[in-house]
Amino acid sequence: MAKINPYIHFNGNAEVAFLFYQSVFGGEFTVLSRFKDIASEENPIADHEAHKIMHIALLIGDSNLLMGSDVPEVLGQVNENENRSKIMISAASKEEAYHVFNGLSAGGTVEVPMDESPWGTLFGMFRDQFGIEWMIDFNPEK
Repeated sequence: MAKINPYIHFNGNAEVAFLFYQSVFGGEFTVLSRFKDIASEENPIADHEAHKIMHIALLIGDSNLLMGSDVPEVLGQVNENENRSKIMISAASKEEAYHVFNGLSAGGTVEVPMDESPWGTLFGMFRDQFGIEWMIDFNPEK
């Protein structure tokens, strides 16, 4: 079965965002490489971009990865407020659903507060402080 591992792009604040995500989910970074790590004569990296994140992966649980990077200026800016995809988290318990919702939504904008949904689950939706959209769901039937 295929796995889905979200990959999100940032305009220079990927490291701050991923440290925040780690503070909520726990887990370890399985990869953290910077643009300076791939610099060469053929691929020079500007000094002001050398320490930006080229690739980062946060292991969440046993096998889930949240991955991301900063976008180099040469590729343009990511329109963080027009991100039309959401990251869906299916919590294992009501407590976990509230923990993740409250943690990740801190400093962000809640679009749908955590509450019982019309379809019978505990559900909430928000945009975090970095502009990433999240949905948290807990189904007591599963």
